This record gives sequence, structure tokens and C-alpha cells, in this order.
Amino acid sequence: MDSIKIAVIGLGYVGLPLARLFSTKYKTVGFDMNQARVDALMSGHDATLEVADDLLQEAIGKHGFVCTTDLEKIRDCNFYVVAVPTPVDHNNHPDLRPLWGASETVGKVISKGDIVVYESTVYPGVTEEECLPVVERVSGLKFNVDFFAGYSPERINPGDKEHTVEKIKKVTSGSTPEIAEIVDKVYNSVLVNGTHKAPSIKVAEASKIIENSQRDVNIAFMNELAKIFNAMGIDTNDVIEAASSKWNFIKLKPGLVGGHCISVDPYYLIQKAQVYGVLPRVMSAARRLNDGMGAYVAEQTIKLMNKKGVLVKDAKILILGITFKENCPDVRNTKIVDIYHTLKEYTNNIVVYDPWANVDKVKHEYDIEIQNSELEALQGQFDAVILGVAHDSFKSLNIRDFLVNQDGVVYDVKGVLARNQIDGRL
Repeated sequence: MDSIKIAVIGLGYVGLPLARLFSTKYKTVGFDMNQARVDALMSGHDATLEVADDLLQEAIGKHGFVCTTDLEKIRDCNFYVVAVPTPVDHNNHPDLRPLWGASETVGKVISKGDIVVYESTVYPGVTEEECLPVVERVSGLKFNVDFFAGYSPERINPGDKEHTVEKIKKVTSGSTPEIAEIVDKVYNSVLVNGTHKAPSIKVAEASKIIENSQRDVNIAFMNELAKIFNAMGIDTNDVIEAASSKWNFIKLKPGLVGGHCISVDPYYLIQKAQVYGVLPRVMSAARRLNDGMGAYVAEQTIKLMNKKGVLVKDAKILILGITFKENCPDVRNTKIVDIYHTLKEYTNNIVVYDPWANVDKVKHEYDIEIQNSELEALQGQFDAVILGVAHDSFKSLNIRDFLVNQDGVVYDVKGVLARNQIDGRL
């Protein structure tokens, strides 16, 4: 264990917190292709806010943690951890290119006896069938003879300051029983709540993908209930509060499902299941329903505006929040953009405000101009306001102050505003 030197490939929301944590026990190098990202990290600041500046600076100054784009600086490592994104394409098919690219990187530097551990969320079989053959081809080494592998799925929850990486119980696995033991010990050595050692890499892969698929299905059920109860004129949140008085009721709320995990990962299992002749009807239906909730929120807002006699055409509308979740700068796969684009069919007078989001990033990713300062200056201007994200800074606002008059509409996506402030909510 004393001889282990770790390289973490990919320094995003998953890789950086993990690399920082490993650096407290092992010599650790973080590798990323983005030079600007590396430069920012080495200056002591993480733009994702997943690692506090003081912790990052301590890792660099006290523990010798280094971030680099230089392959040569990870060549002498012997424990490689791959933590790159696993997106889907425009057809919702798994896009393995980031994983293949990271595997090529590992293949260029890996040596005999080394271990590569994948953390990226994938369908069962990707590590052994898609990634390791790339490492073999590039390195010229033979898997499970010259080098070995493991899989430990990431469980990072962006923006969550309670369930941080060191406190999360991690699933581990290895390509042989001996390697599984080593991988487990490495992770266990830095985790507060320990590990669960899975019997195989495929089991570990499957465990992660069903975590997010289960949550997706559960949220879809609540979203379907919200649609039913809204049609009936019943407040969904009131129903949930009443039902949750029973001891075994699972209390969940309806909402938008965005981000890089829950809204993406089920597609990996859906596609793989079809290869084996299984049509995952429940998961597929859940994905379709959740993907349509942004448009549904916009349509409900328009319906309320019509009922109150507010002209929808060319109306001035304020959307509060564009990140995929509260108190977090992450805008990956946010469903707020679906609200925006549906409303855009009726009016060009839409203002999106989010103090957490990066203006340039949102413009680059979605071609949407947002504001992130001087919120007070927006008061008294709008025909409708949609609270899309429950940032703490929004909860204390009197949302109706942003309306031109009290005949305007306030729609609460997150169900966090006082009832006397709103006209509708999920």
C-alpha cells in the first residue's frame, strides 16, 4: 500500500474530489485535457465548488497534489482511476468516446503490474468489453496478465455538502480476487463509512446504474401523479403530506430530472437490455415522462396566465434558476431550458436569472443569455414568474414583487414557496 501512486484521469465533479481525497494518503496526480481547468485548479480554486478552496490549497501545498495535462507526469503512477463523463448522444444512445479516450490515455502510460479502476457510470460489461481492450491495444499489455482492473462507481452528489466523497460508502470490485482486495483497501483507507466489495466488475457496474434508474422511475411516478392531481384541481403536495403519514410510504416529490446522472444513466441500461432482447418498458416510460416535464411546466404556466386574463403573446416572463439543482453551479442537462424553449414559442421577452450559474457556460451550452446579479432591479417588470430552482437565496424573496401587478402568475416548480405567493405548482 505504501508504494501506491495514484493518477486520476478527469478532474470534473467526480474526479477532483476523489483525487483531493486520495492525496491525503497517497502521492496523487490529477490529469485533465483542459489546460484552463488545470491552471485554475493549481491556482487553488475549483469552479465547480465541489472542493473548497482551503481543502484544494491544502492538498497542493501540504500533500503535494498536482494537476497536469502532461502525460509524462502520470507515467510513474501504478493505480489509475478513470472519472470521465458518460453522456448520451442526441438520440439518447450511450456515447462512450470519453471513456475510449481516457482508456487510450491510460494505455499510453500503464506498466506491468499496474491497476486501472473505472468510476464512470456505464452499463454492465463496458469496463471489460469496451475499455480494457483499448488499454490492451495501446499499451501492448495483456489484461489480467500484465495489468489489472477494477470498478468503483462514483456516488458524488453535486452541491451536497453533507454526503461528501469521504463520507459515501463506495462499491468496489476487481478483475481478480487479489486485485479486488487491493482496490477495496485503497478506497477503504480514505473513506469514513467504508466500502462494499462486489463479487465482480459487472455487478458493481450494474449496482450504480440501477441506483439512478430506480430514482428516475420513482420521480416519474410522482410526476405522473402531479399531472393527474393538477387535472383534478388537487394540490399534489397536500396529497403527499397526507399519504406520508403512513409509516411505509416513501415520500418523494415531483420535479424536473436533469443533471448528468439520473437523466442520462437509465439510457445506458435501456440500450443494453435491448441487445439481450428485453424491452425495459417501465424505465423507458419513466424517461419519456421525466423528459417532458419542462414543457409541461411551461404549458401549465401558460394555462394559468390564460385563466387570469394575462396575454401570453409577447408576455414578459422571469425564470428564476437554470442549474439542474439548487445551490450548485452545474447546468449539465438542465430541464429549465425546456421550459425556456416552450415559452419562447410565445414570447421573446424571457429573462433567466441565476446567481450560481456561469453566464458564459450557459451561453455556450444552450445559447441562452442569463443574468446573475442585481436581482432587485428586476422587480415590478413581469407578467409571470417561474421558480425553477430552489436556491436558498430565492426562498426568502417575495416572488410577487417581480410582477407588474398582482394579476400576474407565479408558478413554483419546486414546491418551496408559501401558498399565498403562488398560482400553481407541481
